[in-house]
Amino acid sequence: MNKILVLFDSASGNTRSMAALIAEGAQTIGDTEVRLRHIDEASADDVVWCDGLAVGSPTNMGILSWKMKRFWDETMHAQWMKVDGKIACAFSSAGGFGGGQEMACLSILTVLMNFGFLVFGVTDYAGKLTTAHYGAIAVREPRDEEIKAACRKLGRRLAEWTATYIHARPEEHPARKMAERAMPG
Repeated sequence: MNKILVLFDSASGNTRSMAALIAEGAQTIGDTEVRLRHIDEASADDVVWCDGLAVGSPTNMGILSWKMKRFWDETMHAQWMKVDGKIACAFSSAGGFGGGQEMACLSILTVLMNFGFLVFGVTDYAGKLTTAHYGAIAVREPRDEEIKAACRKLGRRLAEWTATYIHARPEEHPARKMAERAMPG
């Protein structure tokens, strides 16, 4: 069973909306269980349980929220080396364009790398102008279809990577799927 945790902080509900879309994307991969946890309700056991982790935070002054940082500093401290090698990605929402969402994703990824997570971004486009190279990002609530698609794609990609690399299901590898779609016939 592929186990995905979508862990998020959200004050206004915007990052929570992104988290739900990411969970929806992860559930498109068969044999996948998804837990959606707000940082106030999450435990270290949730993180130890999962194979793949999507971490989301509102953008606070260009970085992750203090609640999310505190979770990793305090709650996860005793779990050092117990999560090494798991797969993870990031997402963030801010109040406006230029709010630092990509910087917030990078700050999340930095924390995750310090815990030994293997982190990734999404190279293919979710829409004409929308990527998730550093993670899925949004301005306020994700209303635009391209932003929603980026969130779903990030969740799906996380579940694909964990299915491929943790559960030895090479048929779920995204490059293999793209090649199969491109084949005539």
